[in-house]
Amino acid sequence: MQTTHYNIIVIGAGHAGCEAALACARMGHKTLCLTVNLDGVALMACNPAIGGTSKGHLVREVDALGGQMGLNTDATCLQTRMLNLSKGPAVHSLRAQADKRRYHERMKAVLEHTENLDLKQDEAGWIETENGRVSGVRTVYGNTYRCDAVVLCTGVYLRGRTIIGEQNVSSGPSGLAPANTLSADLLDKGIRLMRFKTGTPARIDRRSIRFDAMEIQQGDPSIPPFSFMTDRFECPQLPCWLTWTNEATHKIIRDNLHRSPLYAGGIEGIGPRYCPSIESKVVNFKDKSRHQVFIEPEGADTLEMYVQGMSTSMPYDVQIAMYRTIPGLENCEIMRPGYAIEYDCIDSTQLDSSLMFKNFPGMFFAGQVNGSSGYEEAAGQGIMAGINASLYLRGREPLVFLRSDAYIGVLVDDLVTKGTTEPYRMMTSRAEHRLLLRQDNADLRLTETGYKIGLASRERYDRMMRKAENTQKLIRRLEQESIPPGRLKALMELFGEAAPEGGARMADLVRRPAVRLAEVIRGTGLEDFPADAKEQAEINIKYEGYIKKQQAQVEHQTRMEKWRIPADIDYAGIRGLRIEAAEKLGQIRPENLGQASRISGVSPADIAVLLVYLERIKRSV
Repeated sequence: MQTTHYNIIVIGAGHAGCEAALACARMGHKTLCLTVNLDGVALMACNPAIGGTSKGHLVREVDALGGQMGLNTDATCLQTRMLNLSKGPAVHSLRAQADKRRYHERMKAVLEHTENLDLKQDEAGWIETENGRVSGVRTVYGNTYRCDAVVLCTGVYLRGRTIIGEQNVSSGPSGLAPANTLSADLLDKGIRLMRFKTGTPARIDRRSIRFDAMEIQQGDPSIPPFSFMTDRFECPQLPCWLTWTNEATHKIIRDNLHRSPLYAGGIEGIGPRYCPSIESKVVNFKDKSRHQVFIEPEGADTLEMYVQGMSTSMPYDVQIAMYRTIPGLENCEIMRPGYAIEYDCIDSTQLDSSLMFKNFPGMFFAGQVNGSSGYEEAAGQGIMAGINASLYLRGREPLVFLRSDAYIGVLVDDLVTKGTTEPYRMMTSRAEHRLLLRQDNADLRLTETGYKIGLASRERYDRMMRKAENTQKLIRRLEQESIPPGRLKALMELFGEAAPEGGARMADLVRRPAVRLAEVIRGTGLEDFPADAKEQAEINIKYEGYIKKQQAQVEHQTRMEKWRIPADIDYAGIRGLRIEAAEKLGQIRPENLGQASRISGVSPADIAVLLVYLERIKRSV
């Protein structure tokens, strides 16, 4: 019916697809973004929230590179909170409740008005190839779109099946149509698929909730925005509420497990360990007498309230019965029932570190199709796949972040090196160098890279440079200037510590755990430095020793990453390499020695054997 040529086609317009399409178009490539339904662009099918522990880091990194998720969240937020403030800055994470409908509408408008980008409702059914390379996309509507690269961001739509009790239908999330054709084409191309499952709780009518029986959860009074480019940030700070399940809730669930598709065999997909259904919580944590339930708004102009912590695929009648045992929900009315959804995803170890499929040049994958979960994980992969598809067309080396560069680097490396047997969720504990990878310095780490590849704007780059310069200037002043004995005594009494003899440099005081920079510089004129520079200066001074230690560890790991492994290496022929290690290395095909060392089943002794072999090859060249 229609044949059009694009440089890059992005399949899917969820959180991965949006970032991928925008990155490709902003880097100057004629881009088409296909979606099965335009009403599903940037859909928050589960909780309408962005950020949270470790996820906030990903959002900041996407933003630092020139992505859209942070800006979109700042413009549509309902409540913001900084999590983990009782801990160190490495794990501080911003979280925002967003207006679900406005988030979708604003992101769709951004895509529609981006130069070089076309957004169309059409279902991709077949990836066309010529001479082993991507050459186009054929759709179930009969259209053929020619292209030189494709980014698959299909989310949970591939052979999507939603399950509520005994009822199951072929469906994508929120009742949208599934994509039932493309899976077969991927299998025909030799791509290994897996079957995963996720789920969501019911949405209940706000008017049927008794909020006085719950604990109110207010947003933070003063909070930074997600985007480093947001100047004026105003969030309405609508409240959320906390309540709890109880023994009555658990009894209803236990009495109806025989009707649960999760336990009765109605679900074959593997679900997320870190976001389990309420049925799984009750079964697996028998010692827990109650579980947290958060009631959160889906938008400023809707009565739908999200019941976080109560994801379920129980039958409708069981859902209403168990919800009504919870304090404040005794008379609740369900507007949308909870459901489970099964979908196809790929074995992500088939991808290289650029997120390109190893056997098909020009075919990239990003988001939940790679086995990950979460909007933020999807966005992080999406922007990287979009960037690398663009660099691929330019004939340039791909952009690959090390685990010491970014949380995005940890995420991608985990997926392509280790793979996943369940929906993968990013956590701070997965990042070995998290003190270096804080959310507050994402721009200092990544914006220059985003600018050099042509994605981050000049304005964004200049802002980052001003922040870096102001931070260094303030640190120099703090190292040079001292506080006289008279003021020093009063200052140290404020923190309950003894004053050192004579004067003291400001930096030395800031290094003390209990001392706050704001009090040290009060009345000195240094308080006029921008807030972001003061934040960086305090962290860098206070954690200087730990930061240097992690930097030394990074240098050692970087040496391993520089040992490139030939793509055609015959692991079975390496003498001294264990059979299991040879099989795993042959399957994953790591790109360097560092990546090889992180493969499950490959021991330090195997790495030593491989290193000797690589040194022998290097000497013979």
